[in-house]
Formats: sequence, C-alpha cells, structure tokens
Amino acid sequence: MSKPKVIVTVAPTGGMANKKMNPNLPTQPQEIADDVYRCYNAGASMVAVHARRPDDQATCDPAVYSQINRLIRDKCDIILNNSTGGGIDGDMVRELPNGLWEIMWEERLKGMMADGVEMCTLDAQTVVASFDQKEILVATPPSRILQIARMMKERGIKPEWEVFSLHDIVQEVPRALSAGLDDDRPFINIVINARAFQGGLPYTPKLLHTLVDYLPQGCVFNVSAIGAAQLPASMHSLLMGGHVRVGLEDNLYYEQGVLATNVQLVERLVRLVREMGYEPATPAEAREIIGLRQLG
Repeated sequence: MSKPKVIVTVAPTGGMANKKMNPNLPTQPQEIADDVYRCYNAGASMVAVHARRPDDQATCDPAVYSQINRLIRDKCDIILNNSTGGGIDGDMVRELPNGLWEIMWEERLKGMMADGVEMCTLDAQTVVASFDQKEILVATPPSRILQIARMMKERGIKPEWEVFSLHDIVQEVPRALSAGLDDDRPFINIVINARAFQGGLPYTPKLLHTLVDYLPQGCVFNVSAIGAAQLPASMHSLLMGGHVRVGLEDNLYYEQGVLATNVQLVERLVRLVREMGYEPATPAEAREIIGLRQLG
C-alpha cells in the first residue's frame, strides 16, 4: 500500500529577515538557486521565492524574479511560487502622510510578471504589520483580491491563497472562488503565529483546527507557522491531511539559540514526515495534487 504524499515547501528567504539575523539567509539569485537545489535534493517539492535587490533589500522586480527562476529551473523541476507580498523595505514600501507606511500595490503586482512562474502568493487580507518601529499597511481590499486573482488567471498562474484569520477563509477566498477565479482545487496556505501582523493568530491546536474546519470543500491546504511554532504546527497539519512548509523566511532557528540553515530545516521535516508514515511528494506528484500543469 502506497504512503500518502505530502508537499514539502521551502521558503528560503522571505521579505523581512536579513543576514545580520542569520548569515545563512540566501538573498542573491545564485545563492537562492543553490540553496533551493540543496533543499530539493533533501525532499522539497515547492519553493516560495522572494526576491532581493543587490543591497539585500526587498523587491518584486520581474527581472530579478526571472533570473532566480531560471537559475532554479536549470537545476531542478521544483515548483516555482513567487511572492506578490514583497517585503518591508527596499522597492516595496513608502511612507504615507498619516504616519503609516505601505507596501505598494503597484510593486506587488510585479511579482507575477516574471518568466517561469507557476504559482504566486495572493494575500487574501488587509493587515498592518509592525517592524522596526514602523506600522506597515498591507492593503488588499476585496476589489484588489479580485483584480490580482483575475490577472493570475489570465496568465495561467495558480494562486496560493495566503490566509491569516477565519475571516479570510470564510469571506475573502469564497468570494473569489465564486467568481470563477480559481479551479476546483484551490491551494490555501494558513499562516499562523505571525505575531508581527495585527490580527495574526497564535498557534494552538484548537485555533488551527478551527481554521481547517472552515476551509472550502475540495481545497488543498498547507500550514506555514512562524518561529518556534513551525515544527509542532507542521506535525499538526499532517494529522489533519494538510501539507507543510519550513524555511528561514518563517523561522531562523533550528532550536532555541541555534541558527538554522534551510537544508537543515527541510531535512528534519522530511525525516519527521516519513516517521509519521507519509512520503514527501516529488515535484511532479505535487503538481498533480494541486492541479498544476506538468513541465515539458
């Protein structure tokens, strides 16, 4: 009897951490591609790609994304999932007259313009993130959710619906699905323990279970837990039939006080997936699970 297949996503970079926090964080295209290839060999079947400028600050520049995607694709067939969230500095932010900062919508849209992209994140919420004494508005009202979902559909890109709360799950995602802006197997990424985001829920088994209970029928779901919650929430996701994600975007440490590498985090999670009686999906198997076109 074959073992159930689990998609293991690696999120190697993100748009918030920097090398001062963890020198193992890959930020430049070749660094990212080399690290992703090591994680692919360790069992990852999807990569959540963030781009950085040469000064390591955040960007959604399609040229940088295209370079990263090409370098990764030259090495392996891992699923390429580009961010439309960007990050909290660099090209992505501006200060508003009211004292808030904002992650700029027009910059976020560039994340899906790159060559080779198969999926893109779609943040199905409006939220304020607090970093470095700045309150940063991530404005994604219903009209923008529908706009970016339409743009992805026109480009043949599958959304990764990124949700932080029950409201996102029961209102924003169903609204877009009812408009025909995704197929019958939406891929939903539950982000939990994101303490820097207003309204972000802490990880508890009861809260995560509640979020999963309200997911749309037929969806494929993944759990991304921030910080020390990464490992227990991943195991909880497996027990509920979900998929898993690790990486330095979400968690800089292997254990308390010990900085991690992306490969270490993937290797440990793959080992635990197998100990739990599952098998990491290959990229081809992952594409089949979530309804993506196969390469070639």
